[in-house]
Amino acid sequence: MKQIICKEPGEFTMVEVDKPALLSNHAIIKIKRIGICGTDLHAYNGVQPFFTYPRVLGHELSGTIEEIGYNEQNLKVGDKVAIIPYNYCGSCSTCKKGKTNCCQNLKVTGVHEDGGMQEYLRVPISHIIQVNDLSYDEAALLEPLAIGAHAVRRGEINKRDTIVIVGAGPIGLGIMLFAKEVGAKVIAVDVNSNRLDFCKEWIGIEHTVDAKLNPIVHIDKITNGNMADIVFDATGNKRSMEQSFDYISYGGKLVYVGLTKDTIQFHNPDFHKRETTLIGSRNATIEDFENVYSLLRKREFDMQKYITHWSLFEDMIKDFPKWLKADSNVIKALIKF
Repeated sequence: MKQIICKEPGEFTMVEVDKPALLSNHAIIKIKRIGICGTDLHAYNGVQPFFTYPRVLGHELSGTIEEIGYNEQNLKVGDKVAIIPYNYCGSCSTCKKGKTNCCQNLKVTGVHEDGGMQEYLRVPISHIIQVNDLSYDEAALLEPLAIGAHAVRRGEINKRDTIVIVGAGPIGLGIMLFAKEVGAKVIAVDVNSNRLDFCKEWIGIEHTVDAKLNPIVHIDKITNGNMADIVFDATGNKRSMEQSFDYISYGGKLVYVGLTKDTIQFHNPDFHKRETTLIGSRNATIEDFENVYSLLRKREFDMQKYITHWSLFEDMIKDFPKWLKADSNVIKALIKF
């Protein structure tokens, strides 16, 4: 079968390898769609934390079951599936608390272990969700949207809250989607005017702020001086993550969804006087995947608009570098078999 390997930063190569053999409690999935996210772009650029080379990328995946044995989930050959890429141990104290998203021994498909940029992938049955009533495109979006759904759960949003979401990329858009579902007032902040326009058109975000134009002043005006009850930073940018402290109301929360290699600093007296809550949000749990699945089945949002760029698997190596350019205006790129 064909497989694309990221040998080192800036270098992909396509190789022929053996198709994986079926093991007990696993299935062989014929990959149909591969979503490209910031993790893949950062890995290609050599700035992704917790990453080693060579690596087969790809963790936003959908496909069909090619081979499977007996299973209690009643999954069968031909089923359309989405894949949960978070391979948790199930035995550490964190897993036993139900926080499998941050298992102490976590191995993420496409990051710590080889991922889905190949024709077939062996997956534990426990990490497969049958989604026969979704398209392959929609099924591949479960993972990035689940990260947003998990962040909203971590923030414990309610409909009375005013929310600032910094970063209007795929993850930020997922947060907006679920914050709107709750009924919260949402303010989107980004440096990219095209992405801010997309927020308005796709989800109906009422308030957008250009991060290049003194966002504190604009957020202060929109909130009548109260600032935001909850701020989500989905940028992975050190400067943005530090500045996000300035958007929080007294008694408010800041949720870091993005990840950076840098050290984050903040002014403790301001943090203390506001009694700020700082929260990390990592990955997602099966509950979040199920929440996204339920949302997508309603067909309330046009998910095809969320997918802005395409490539065939055999053209991916050529097309991938284009998506790194600022003027590409990528929201979500999908690779198709």
